[in-house]
Amino acid sequence: MNPMNLSRRRSPLALPFNKLHSRSSLRNHLQRRKSKNIRKRMKRLRSDMQEISREQGKIKEGQRQVREKFEAVESECELLRKETNIIMQQSMSTQLRLAFMFQILKARENHDLDQAAKLTSALRELIARENQQKETM
Repeated sequence: MNPMNLSRRRSPLALPFNKLHSRSSLRNHLQRRKSKNIRKRMKRLRSDMQEISREQGKIKEGQRQVREKFEAVESECELLRKETNIIMQQSMSTQLRLAFMFQILKARENHDLDQAAKLTSALRELIARENQQKETM
């Protein structure tokens, strides 16, 4: 039987050995194991950090795309508001002109030609003002 094997087993038959050497060897072994574990954890942490960094990049890209879409929708909404206002103004103008025309027809029907002439003149002024406003825009 090998005397080294006996000393490692701590058998009563084991030969005396250098306890100091055994302690330092054990300490070195534990330090190596601890260092190896630390290196493994550091490697795992680095890979986790890289993965997190990639995910953050994807999130930022997604946020940028959402922001762009939101700005496009906001812009389109503003354009629709402007168009709606223009349509409302045109509708009011049309209603006003129709009211004048209806009053002119009623005045002519009642043979009130003086009133019909005044209303026709007012309608012409209204149309001229609207045309002038369109030209300035």
